[in-house]
Amino acid sequence: MHIAAAKGRPVATADTRLVGVPGVMAGLFPEGGIRRGSTVVIGPSPGGSSVALALVAAVTGSGAWAAAVGLPSLGLVAAAEFGVRLERLALVPHPGDQWTVAAAALLDGVDLLLLGPPARARVSDARRLAARVRERGVVMVVLDGGGPAGAFGWPEPPDLKLAVARSAWEGLGVGYGRLRARRVEVTMSGRRAATRERRQPLWLPGPQGEAVPADDGPADDGPADDGPADDGPAVVGGPAALVS
Repeated sequence: MHIAAAKGRPVATADTRLVGVPGVMAGLFPEGGIRRGSTVVIGPSPGGSSVALALVAAVTGSGAWAAAVGLPSLGLVAAAEFGVRLERLALVPHPGDQWTVAAAALLDGVDLLLLGPPARARVSDARRLAARVRERGVVMVVLDGGGPAGAFGWPEPPDLKLAVARSAWEGLGVGYGRLRARRVEVTMSGRRAATRERRQPLWLPGPQGEAVPADDGPADDGPADDGPADDGPAVVGGPAALVS
């Protein structure tokens, strides 16, 4: 139903050549957004799915539509905590061998396509889908499962590459505590205006589950945890620990 409603929107013109990325991710993109028709690959590193959710949150939060294909483990609770507007997100978790067909069918109704391709995507399939993405003016974000030795596995050269260069959880003491927040450094490189690498420190997720800018201090979510209670075991985990 959501996709049917979205199909009524006009095709992108030169005046709307960018899909805006407001909020904490904006500093990564020199033009203030991602050029329509682009393919963005998120590298195979811990925190990649959190970067993807932060992008989807930024796009749907500004009123655009998104779809996720081939990502059965995508957590909707975590997505909502990141700020994703679930009513603007279509899901095809198990497309099977028809992943390119499912993805192509959604391109007329969304602004951003989040794709989890099979581990060994064929070059011809990736090339045809990327061409279709350019034709329809959609941003395709590929959550890359990785190739040999941790290299990028998506076989078609992307327009932009995002990766998590550093990642560290905060909140655990020695045998006690909770995973409260994760500080990451996201890098972006690519073609044209993005040839110069950019870096953005973020809490991803922050103490409340959302993505927030990171400074030099610790995550602030209230009084510090001085240690485990005397009347029970320590608890390790929480909502922030449910995303990768």
